[in-house]
Amino acid sequence: MKATIERAVLLKSLGHVQSVVERRNTIPILSNVLIEADATGQLKLMATDLDLQVVETIAARVETPGTTTVSAHTLFEIARKLPEGAEVSLAAAEGKMQIKAGRSNFNLPTLPRDDFPVIAEGDLPTSFELPVAELIQIIDKTRFAISTEETRYYLNGIFFHVAEDATGPVLKAAATDGHRLARYTVTRPDGATGMPDVIVPRKCVAEIRKLLDEAEGNVEISLSASKIRFQLGNAVLTSKLIDGTFPDYSRVIPTANDKLLKVDPKSLFQGVDRVSTIASEKTRAVKVGLDKDRITLSVTSPENGTAAEEVAAVYDSEAMEIGFNARYLSDILGQVDGDTVELHLADANAPTLIRESEKSPALYVLMPMRV
Repeated sequence: MKATIERAVLLKSLGHVQSVVERRNTIPILSNVLIEADATGQLKLMATDLDLQVVETIAARVETPGTTTVSAHTLFEIARKLPEGAEVSLAAAEGKMQIKAGRSNFNLPTLPRDDFPVIAEGDLPTSFELPVAELIQIIDKTRFAISTEETRYYLNGIFFHVAEDATGPVLKAAATDGHRLARYTVTRPDGATGMPDVIVPRKCVAEIRKLLDEAEGNVEISLSASKIRFQLGNAVLTSKLIDGTFPDYSRVIPTANDKLLKVDPKSLFQGVDRVSTIASEKTRAVKVGLDKDRITLSVTSPENGTAAEEVAAVYDSEAMEIGFNARYLSDILGQVDGDTVELHLADANAPTLIRESEKSPALYVLMPMRV
C-alpha cells in the first residue's frame, strides 16, 4: 500500500476515529486503525472497540492500493506534530509502515488486516433522517442525565422511542440516573414509524456528538433492535445498542404539582453556583426557600460555614422549603436557553418538574434531597 495525503485532512479524520480506540487494550489489534487505500483515490480509516466502530473516507493520492493496520494513537500523535501544510506519505510493506513528511521519517509496526474485527450490522429495517442541529439539541438536552452506574447498565445511555402526543406522532429521547430525568421531544421523522425502542450507549452518544460539530445538513440514522448506524458527511458510525429494558419513566413525571415558580435561569444558576462553593463535596445540598416573589438559597456545611443568597422570582403559593443537589439543579438550569424557567413543585419530598414553558420540547424532573 502507498498513498499521499495532506496532513490537515489526515489529522482531522484520525481525530474522529482514534477517539473510539481505548487507551488500554488486551487485544493488540483494537489499538490499531485500519487504513485501506483503493484505486479510486480514496483512503478509508476505521477504528473499533468491538461495541462501536467509526469509518471515515477521505481523498488521497493512491499509488498502490492496499490495506494495513497501525497504532491509532501513535499515528494521530505523529500527524498532530507534523508541520502545517505537510504532505504525508504512507507506505506499508512486510509488517512495517513508513510515514514520511518533509524531513521526518517514521517506521511503525503493522498488524495484518485479516485480524481486524468488523461489526456485522445485519439488517437495519428502520431508516430516517434528522437535521444535524436537531440531533445536537436532542443529545445536549439529555445526555447530562445519563447514569454512570455500571450495575444499572440499562440507564447507561439515551432511550429513543416513538409515541403519539397531543401534537401528533413524536420521537422522544430520555435519560435518567434515578435522581433526575431529562426528556426531549421532536416531531416524528418520516421513516421512524414502527421503530423499536432503543437505548443508545453513552460512548456512542459522545462520539456522534463530536462528529456533529463538524457536520452540516442531515444525519441518516438506520437501526434495528440491536444495532444503530449514523451516516454524516464522509463518516459512518455503527454501534451496538444496550440490551435491556428502559424503565417506564413517564410514571415519575409529576402531573399535579400545583406550586409554580418562575425565575430567570441564569440568575438562579449563578446563585446556586455561588452558595454551593461551601457545600460539602459528598452531598452538595442546597436549600431552596420559597416565599412571595423571592427565593432564598442557603447552604450549611459543618466544615466550611454557611452561605445564603436571595434571588428575585415570581411565586405566589404558600411558603415552603425544598432541598436539591446543587450540581443536578445547575446541570438542568444550564440547558435552559430562554429568559424564564418554570419549576412546578408539590412539597419537599415530591419530584419537581422543570421546563421553559408548556410548549418547550425539553422537560426535566429533579428529585429533592433532605437538607
